[in-house]
Amino acid sequence: MIPGGPRPVAPFSHAVEADGFVFVTGQMPDTPACPGILPDGIEAQTRNVMANLETVLVGLGLGLADVVVARAFLTEFKRDYATFNETYKSFFPPDRLPARTCVGTTGLAYDALVEIDLIARRGTAPAPASNARKD
Repeated sequence: MIPGGPRPVAPFSHAVEADGFVFVTGQMPDTPACPGILPDGIEAQTRNVMANLETVLVGLGLGLADVVVARAFLTEFKRDYATFNETYKSFFPPDRLPARTCVGTTGLAYDALVEIDLIARRGTAPAPASNARKD
């Protein structure tokens, strides 16, 4: 558990580390100061989720640059997907986006609109330039 981190909504750790990989539990859009109270709208909720994820990562000596995979869950997928993407991507350099899965779901704790979990890796260096086809 990370001191000053968000209060879990169930019995789990903020993160678990194994062999240099850090698995960060899905975070809710509340704040450590106001557990269970959510802002209105997908943009504000996404910002709070990302702030909570950053709090956990920083507490482990990591940052968003160390994230290799993100999984996002949206309760109003069709309505919120575009706005979610714009907000989410603003937290990463354009050339350093992690792999990601984003799915619609029927419900989340606190009736949240979004939840995101992460996998980070210690010692992650920026990837070399890709030689992949660009057509």
